[in-house]
Amino acid sequence: MSATRDPLTGAADLSTRTGDPGLHRLAAGALLISFQGTTAPDWVLRGLEDGLGGVCLFGFNVAGGEQVAALSARLNEAGRPVVSLDEEGGDVTRLAYHTGSAYPGNAALGAVDDVALTERVYHAMAADLARCGVNLDMGPVADVNTADDNPIIGTRSFGSSPGLVARHTVAAVRGLQSAGIAACVKHFPGHGATHQDSHLEIPLVDASLDLLRERELVPFLAAIEAGVKSIMTAHVAVPELTGDLPATLSAQALTGLLRRELGYDGVVLTDALDMHAISKNVGLAEGAVRALTAGADLLCLGPLPTSEDVRSMVDHIVDAVAEGRLTAERLEEAAARVERLRDWFAGAHLPSGSGPAGEVAEGDAVGLHAARRAVSLTGSAGPLVDPFVVEIDTPPTIAVGEVPWGVAPWLPEAEIVRVTPAEADAGALLGRARERSLIVVVKDAHRHPESRALISELLATRPDAVVMEMGLPIWRPDAGAYIATYGAARANAQAAVEVLSGGPSAAGL
Repeated sequence: MSATRDPLTGAADLSTRTGDPGLHRLAAGALLISFQGTTAPDWVLRGLEDGLGGVCLFGFNVAGGEQVAALSARLNEAGRPVVSLDEEGGDVTRLAYHTGSAYPGNAALGAVDDVALTERVYHAMAADLARCGVNLDMGPVADVNTADDNPIIGTRSFGSSPGLVARHTVAAVRGLQSAGIAACVKHFPGHGATHQDSHLEIPLVDASLDLLRERELVPFLAAIEAGVKSIMTAHVAVPELTGDLPATLSAQALTGLLRRELGYDGVVLTDALDMHAISKNVGLAEGAVRALTAGADLLCLGPLPTSEDVRSMVDHIVDAVAEGRLTAERLEEAAARVERLRDWFAGAHLPSGSGPAGEVAEGDAVGLHAARRAVSLTGSAGPLVDPFVVEIDTPPTIAVGEVPWGVAPWLPEAEIVRVTPAEADAGALLGRARERSLIVVVKDAHRHPESRALISELLATRPDAVVMEMGLPIWRPDAGAYIATYGAARANAQAAVEVLSGGPSAAGL
């Protein structure tokens, strides 16, 4: 009989600690790992051969569609992995990380409030994912964004109304899953009422259980009834439900509320465990054990853990079983749910009759159409005269990353400067804009006092300026014209520039 190999190093010593290689395989099967680069390292391929659950891809894994398809094919040669990434449209994209998304995000779709359009957009995104070999999309965001200053959700949400978010969440799930891509609605039990970023700390949702049922849970229940294949946990604390624990580590949230009360029996997937809400409080390995004990089935580790970290997590999970803190039956239950998901992947097929080239064209068209329907103009921009554009830069969130944004691709005749509000010289900018059309582009001005101050200073001298808000249009200054895009995706920028230039109507697609 051949020795069992370590799924991370290939060494024949995996079972030496417990004498149970099956237990190690179960522990490894709960992990959704990540890696650097555009090709799969040997440790990942060996790990998939020996049971790792799958991978989560990030922007640094993407060079282009054909490359991702080749990468996914190689991963599938090694096992039956879950191949996942965050493709939300709008600001959060992985496939278009280096260019910006061709699809508007949820805030724009919620502003239009056409569920057929939302389903169509998500179906087009799913076709993109399927061509690249991805089988699970970590989306849509089902959070009801009730906190205007929410630092991490914002335009990723369909809106602030539970009913609106629920119907568009269902449309998104249908769009994805009808094209063979498993949806993963997030972030349970709701991240929309928070004022902190769980990448950095444990946010608080100060809501009673009754309010949670009336607001946060409405979209999740609708998604469950629509047959969503997976649900992602949130690293948020809801004191009445979870106490001081983040929901990811709370049996009351995952087993009591999600499983028993809401009746969900699909895959529960954690948000990235390397986020500070977990890693800086209980640690990666202990977070993995506690999440599994609470009821999670698949653990997203995030981009930071190394092969050594992953090995330590597998060992820690096995040790927790030996210590009686986690049962083998819980691991088997998790593995069975993930295996059902893999079986669904195997049986899911894209609709016949549409080739890849046609689907790409359709995706670009429906994305731009949706962005055009979402964009709004208050006031009159007038004809552009030698336009001077001031783009006010703000730090990207960790969820978004360094995705390109702005109007440069669509306004080549303009002079464009990007400034940070704390360092900008308003007088110098006004001097350069003299006798020219002044356009000020900003993201989420309501969340950044320095951005608002700079805009106000510019408008005091140039009330005829155009302000283009590429985040949530909550703060609206008295400008000559105000354009709201509800997102900073490439499609949003193109639609906004068309409006600025008196461009095409969105009707007719």
